[in-house]
Amino acid sequence: MFESVLGFDIAKTDKETLLNEIAIHITNSKKLKWFLCFNAHSYHLSKIDTDFCLSANNANWIAPDGSGLILASTLLGGVIRDRITGFDLFVGLSAKLNQNRAVKVFFLGSTKQNLKLIEKKYSKDFPNISVVGSYSPSFKESFSYNENEHMLNLVNSSKADLLWVGLTQPKQEKWIYLNRNRLKVKLAAPIGAVFDFYAGTIKRPHALFQKFGIETIGRFIQNPQKMWRRNLVSIPFFLWMLSKEFATIKFRNLFKK
Repeated sequence: MFESVLGFDIAKTDKETLLNEIAIHITNSKKLKWFLCFNAHSYHLSKIDTDFCLSANNANWIAPDGSGLILASTLLGGVIRDRITGFDLFVGLSAKLNQNRAVKVFFLGSTKQNLKLIEKKYSKDFPNISVVGSYSPSFKESFSYNENEHMLNLVNSSKADLLWVGLTQPKQEKWIYLNRNRLKVKLAAPIGAVFDFYAGTIKRPHALFQKFGIETIGRFIQNPQKMWRRNLVSIPFFLWMLSKEFATIKFRNLFKK
């Protein structure tokens, strides 16, 4: 079940229901699907990056990751009140799939050091899931044809059911969309910084930041050089567009009366 928020169909189900839907797909289907974690920064990216916008519009599930989406739903008369973060999806989905011994996963992204830490911890936390491969591509805005082919071959030859992607937004979502017809996995799951959080190489912002849905501010405090654009450009842009939409709805309602 979805709710339209500023032109995007955001999942309005609770976290448990969303996790069940995704887990059932992985268990029972062979067709590729992907989800996307959406927040104020994602919305801004959708307005300046065509491929990212296409990936978002074609995603099978869009999770409300960020207090901005909750605010937008509330102001625009929707029902979404709870965030569903990339970390929620990573841990929750893994816990559900751990009950199915046949599931295989591949990790794409981050550094070689992080991937080693992730594989070791993941095998301990979710022993019934098989980690069938991982790969750390070069850190660049886009990949060459040969690099892309190499990544696809590694993923497809592993016969993974689930591909965790940590290439950072928007590169990870664009990569999935551009390779959607060739990826032979059941679910491609872009979760960005979750790779770092799970590996323990970067601390997730304090629980208070998580509780109030302002993790991006916590991350800005930790690393302003990397996160300044999200906080100083994307959030103001999102709030401006939301205020325009809210004002438009109020204006229309005046004439309806």
